[in-house]
Amino acid sequence: MFHSQQSSDASTEAKNAWPSHNNIDAQTLEPADHFITKNGMTYAGTHIIIDLWGASRLDELELMEDTLIEAVKQVQATLLHIHLHHFQPNGGISGVAVLAESHISVHTWPERGYAAFDVFTCGDSMPEKAVDVLKAAFNPDEVIVSSHLRGRVD
Repeated sequence: MFHSQQSSDASTEAKNAWPSHNNIDAQTLEPADHFITKNGMTYAGTHIIIDLWGASRLDELELMEDTLIEAVKQVQATLLHIHLHHFQPNGGISGVAVLAESHISVHTWPERGYAAFDVFTCGDSMPEKAVDVLKAAFNPDEVIVSSHLRGRVD
């Protein structure tokens, strides 16, 4: 578990660094909820589910961390924390990159060449951009992607 020992001033500064649901939208003077309105729909965010089959290097912890960092950059999100666990003896990895905009999670089965990734973001991030990053890092034979709009209000 990640523990932070920040001073109260640093903690307050960190809380104010990213808009929370309690912040006020400067244009409307209403609470900022970071919902998206696009193509006539209003929703909380986009959840991309990515299955990689026939993938390689799924047991390499450093590669996984570097790949998640690159995916966060390409998605144009804000990384808060990464936590990865390397299972033994098969070498599978499970973990999450916690984002200000939500998360990217991973679970791998290297013995089957399979990895399951979830990329969920709100705001102006582009979760679909993570797909090419994952393909480049793990060289899968097959990629299956599905998308779901979370929190639709209309």
